[in-house]
Amino acid sequence: NGAITRPAPYPGLGFECDKFDTIAFRNHFNEYVGKLLRKVGTAKNKSGYGWTMLHMDSWEMGSQNWDSDFRIEFQKRRGYDPIPFLPVYSGRVVANTEQSERFLWDLRQTANELVLENHAGYLKKLCQKYGLGLSIEPYDMNPTSDLDLGAVADIPMCEFWSKGYGFNSSFSCIEATSIANLIGSHIVAAESFTSESFEAWKLYPGALKNQGDWAFCAGINRFFYHTFAHKPLGDQYRPGMTMGPYGVHWDRGQTWWPMVTDYHKYIARCSYMLQQGLRVADILYLTPEGAPHVFRAPKSALIGNDTIPDRKGYNFDGCSPRLLMAKASVMNHQITFPGGANYKLLVLPSVETMTPELLAKIESLVKAGAIVVGNPPKKSPSLVNYPECDAQLRNKALQLWGDLSLPVGLASRVYGNGMIYWGQGLCLNDSTALYPDYDLTASILNQKNVSVDFESTGPIRYTHRETSSQDIYFVSNTTSRQISADCIFRSVKGAPELWDPISCKVFKQLKCMAESGRTKIPMQFDAYQSYFVVFDKSNVLTKGKSANVNNLSTINTRTITTITKPWVVLFDPHWGGPESVIFDKLYDWSKSETAGIKYYSGIAIYKNTINLPKDALAYKNQDLYLELGEVNNIARIKINGRDLGTVWTSPWRVEITNCLKPGNNQIEIEVANLWPNRLIGDEKFPDDGVKDGKWPEWLIEGKPRTSGRYTFTTHHYYTKDSPLLKSGLLGPVRVVSIAFK
Repeated sequence: NGAITRPAPYPGLGFECDKFDTIAFRNHFNEYVGKLLRKVGTAKNKSGYGWTMLHMDSWEMGSQNWDSDFRIEFQKRRGYDPIPFLPVYSGRVVANTEQSERFLWDLRQTANELVLENHAGYLKKLCQKYGLGLSIEPYDMNPTSDLDLGAVADIPMCEFWSKGYGFNSSFSCIEATSIANLIGSHIVAAESFTSESFEAWKLYPGALKNQGDWAFCAGINRFFYHTFAHKPLGDQYRPGMTMGPYGVHWDRGQTWWPMVTDYHKYIARCSYMLQQGLRVADILYLTPEGAPHVFRAPKSALIGNDTIPDRKGYNFDGCSPRLLMAKASVMNHQITFPGGANYKLLVLPSVETMTPELLAKIESLVKAGAIVVGNPPKKSPSLVNYPECDAQLRNKALQLWGDLSLPVGLASRVYGNGMIYWGQGLCLNDSTALYPDYDLTASILNQKNVSVDFESTGPIRYTHRETSSQDIYFVSNTTSRQISADCIFRSVKGAPELWDPISCKVFKQLKCMAESGRTKIPMQFDAYQSYFVVFDKSNVLTKGKSANVNNLSTINTRTITTITKPWVVLFDPHWGGPESVIFDKLYDWSKSETAGIKYYSGIAIYKNTINLPKDALAYKNQDLYLELGEVNNIARIKINGRDLGTVWTSPWRVEITNCLKPGNNQIEIEVANLWPNRLIGDEKFPDDGVKDGKWPEWLIEGKPRTSGRYTFTTHHYYTKDSPLLKSGLLGPVRVVSIAFK
């Protein structure tokens, strides 16, 4: 039909492949992926080396509604000939509006099935043939049900944009985590921290901490940073190549890249922990039948409706009718899936239509013991077996609900071993809402003695994963301030332990109170700080009693000494900074009157001495830390020549207990700021970079650069008048002791 690839640069333009036809797709696969496989090989055939995965990115192409075999496939799947209804394609009515709308539903459903089977499903078969895994981002203008397309993958994938620098795609994260639970995948991947042009090298590990923790709590446990741009040029040409205006610039061209390892270790630890077992969710929202469809969770089930909405105390997933019919069963009054996920409540969408086949499945689940919330459907959406299908549906609905008129408020009815809740109380004033208010579904769970999975007296987000022997909670402060809060966990599986994913410290014998199947722990969080709270059944928990050993809500901090002496600061002259300068006090580089400091971007080394009192090491049950105060934007610390790693987030300190001695101690703090200041400073010099899509001649011919600029990049974000960013170590820098009360 003339459709061409999009979005694509000029060399990538061409006709789109027929998504309904396996022969067309096989030809495309052989001429594209096949060339890569023939050139490099797969890990399966090369003892671990070679290609291991294929990825289908967000759809972005639009829909398809015909091909040479579509009529045959339609007749086979729907049981009638579409030819008499073809005028409906052009917006005309055939027979009547009701039948024309039903035909359109059948048309879209057929297209949905063909894409799932002959495109994504066929790609999955080809992947299996070559020993490759498959990940799919199943959203953005695709003709299928997102949840069904994602379920084809081995690893469902989503995307989220850096907060404040792009789109709100958090719905895709809810979709991918739901799919993973339903198909039993322990991994949920995400195209992470995608950004638009106004990000412009402003982001760094500390700035991503809060949103990264949100992603973990949303259920994501594998990050793909968007973007690590290829850097074919030498380090003297930094920041270097970009992916046009897009990306968080997560690559070796960054100023802070030599210090990023500790942040990556944090991400690795959290990802590993959150790949254990299965994510716990209590509520299952059923999406309407048909395609295309995007699962949108009810706003009332989320805290905040911005780009990083958090879950409430009863977590949830979305489920498509296709997945429910193929995989759901009932065990112990819970809807269960083969991968191990189980749900205490199934919530139906507020739509008038349902096929008799889906209603029969729901009836069987309730009869087997499931608890379902939803009103009876009125008719089938399809023209298949019309009008007899509507009579079949009404009879089955009458059998399940007992009455098709809606009772006032909320009523319940026992059916078989299960129960159904229904009534006018489920109807919302918002005509766009598909599901009842979260508080209503929560009240039903409460009536069934299902306690909230997590709650807190402070602004703490959470996620919960369960293994055969452990309950693993990840909790995170959502604010930029220090807070104390009581956190209540739905677990008494064992005595809780607190695991710090930054320091790797494990705190045992916490002060806690266990009763009624839940455990309350008083906790203290620094800005955006996060912890794992692990309940292990091998650790005996004394119910109803408090073990007052490590009280996480009462942490004593005492200042031993504050460094007030002048600092020797070393800059890199290759990036315009002075080789050595004395700072009488700590200050923001961008406020300097020296251009080489004001516009400096890179790493500077602060040198000083700590004079430690003799009695500072005499206290028991305490740890000593070097606390940096305000840092812009990341720092590496050395004490007496010993590398203690980097400090990249709150509480901006590193333990130094075992590397100090009484008297003078040598301290070095390497501090990296961000690229914008140097890029802004360079805008005062002539532009000798990429123009009209062409490389500069001095670069191509290897000639000396004469413009006076220090930086080189392929995309411009700043002018000489752009505001500078705060930079450097601002302190105060002090030695503190920390002990639990």
